[in-house]
Amino acid sequence: MDIFLQQLLNGLILGCLYALVALGYTMVYGILELINFAHGEVVMVGAMIAVTVLTSVAGSGLPVPLAILIALAAAATVCVLAALLIERVAYRPLRRAPRLAPLITAIGASIVLQNLAMIIWGRQYLAFPAVLELKVYEWMGATVTNVQMLIVVTAASAMAGLLLLVNRTRLGRAMRATAQNQEVAGLMGVDVNRVIAVTFAVGAALAAVAGLLISAYYGIAHYAMGFILGLKAFTAAVLGGIGNIAGAVLGGLLLGVLESLGAGYIGDLTGGFLGSHYQDIFAFFILILVLVFRPSGLLGERTPERA
Repeated sequence: MDIFLQQLLNGLILGCLYALVALGYTMVYGILELINFAHGEVVMVGAMIAVTVLTSVAGSGLPVPLAILIALAAAATVCVLAALLIERVAYRPLRRAPRLAPLITAIGASIVLQNLAMIIWGRQYLAFPAVLELKVYEWMGATVTNVQMLIVVTAASAMAGLLLLVNRTRLGRAMRATAQNQEVAGLMGVDVNRVIAVTFAVGAALAAVAGLLISAYYGIAHYAMGFILGLKAFTAAVLGGIGNIAGAVLGGLLLGVLESLGAGYIGDLTGGFLGSHYQDIFAFFILILVLVFRPSGLLGERTPERA
């Protein structure tokens, strides 16, 4: 029971990270029906910027919360600018192009960001600075650290803030109207280009938060970290129902729990052959099952494609 509870806690923490990244995919898809495969690399850029800034200010005597806020603000600024540039240069000209064109462009933007990060920071891993004193708490035989608790609280707050933005604000109404029909929304006075750009910016800000939390969770940041992370977050979005914000959160949490339990228990049953080193297998096996048996996802609805 202790092992199950520990794996469940680990899965929920990991799921919060997946859900936070998956929100970026589902927001863009909800409005443009475009899979933004560059989003994982935007998360990577956020992590690299956050770690770099936090390392530079860690020994300056600033209070820890202020240092983290400075690092987060820097990461969010760079991520938002990168996302806006990608949307304006790579995606906007291809909105009415065949579906394959923006998909290839998204992959190209991902490769460009990854190589730029490698040129700027090199191939080495960046260690997350020890700005927080690590404290371990025990609960019913399972252990959790203060860093993990901070990750859950921050991720939950960011996701709740996004739900309030989309459901309770004028901008959120414009986003929902644009997602339903861009032409009609434009006729009703909605600036469609602005709404789409803001959607990319909000997703990039969430990516910056995710990058900081993921680098804190694993203790490192690397120029190639966004690839597998992006695919797993995409899996979470598809699992919950891509285009559905609540579905992205549910899919991320479920994916994290299933991956953690699978790596723990199936790894034991196979003598470690399918243990933690092969936990990526479980995520993509789930993706295959979802696409075969329920392509619309758990909370998604079967809708006809737009003309």
